[in-house]
Amino acid sequence: MYMFIRNFLEAELVTEQCHRGIGTINHTSIYKKEDFDTKIQFINYVEIPPDASIGFHRHREDEEVYIILEGNGIMKVNDEQTRVKPGDILLNKPHWGHELFNDSNEMLRAVVFEVLK
Repeated sequence: MYMFIRNFLEAELVTEQCHRGIGTINHTSIYKKEDFDTKIQFINYVEIPPDASIGFHRHREDEEVYIILEGNGIMKVNDEQTRVKPGDILLNKPHWGHELFNDSNEMLRAVVFEVLK
């Protein structure tokens, strides 16, 4: 088979705390690094409930991208923070600290992927 198709909406979600964030999030690995021939490390689907977060963390030599599908929240990068909404694509460069917090009353849904430098 030459095609790899996975549906994240049908995947089983794991619920756990992420990077020592507030509360728990739901997530699944759509693809892992062994699925790629390139430097992509993973593609994940995440759901962040209201008043929960992916905690503040850094990546060494990786770039991490968040694609906001649904919901609203606050993305903190280093000492700056900004509101995020559906359609926003956030790029975190190597060594940047970042955190995503859902300050709304709705689920925040995103696809996150990481690429090694």
